[in-house]
Amino acid sequence: MKGLTASDIWSRNTHKTMAHPLVELAKLTIDTYITSGKIISPPEKLTPEMRQKAGVFVSIHLKNGALRGCIGTIEPTKNNVAEEIIGNAIEAATGDPRFSPVSQNELKSLDISVDVLTTPVKIPDASGLDVKKYGIVVKKGFRRGLLLPDIEGVDSVEEQVSIAKQKAGIPVSDSVELFRFEVIRYR
Repeated sequence: MKGLTASDIWSRNTHKTMAHPLVELAKLTIDTYITSGKIISPPEKLTPEMRQKAGVFVSIHLKNGALRGCIGTIEPTKNNVAEEIIGNAIEAATGDPRFSPVSQNELKSLDISVDVLTTPVKIPDASGLDVKKYGIVVKKGFRRGLLLPDIEGVDSVEEQVSIAKQKAGIPVSDSVELFRFEVIRYR
């Protein structure tokens, strides 16, 4: 039996206003998985952004702005961005340990964004950071924590580093290796 593809779904929904193809792929993935339990395949014709290999985060917010789920990969783990989006969208909707799985009743009240990450670059210290421009990865031993850039309520590099350390389970007072990356955010 042929699997459901994003191309199949898009052809059925051409009358609707569509978001950027990366966001639309994440939305279709979440909607399909929550309503039917099926995992869609990437579209047959990938956009240039979908063909590349990169780390990807899928963030789900409620219409009031509250976070509802966010899961991603720091570096690519799949063949392309389309496959990263599909896997991370399902995990953001059902596997973020901070939240219960998204329900079918919530689907119409969700805002989805997709962040495609550049390769993280090691920096000597926090002086090379800018909370609006760069996301960060902190690393100590096997522990790593990541915080995307331009997060509402995170206004200083110190806050950004502290939150990333907390996410990794690293004491705030410990020294860490720092990496920065940029994102292209699609909404």
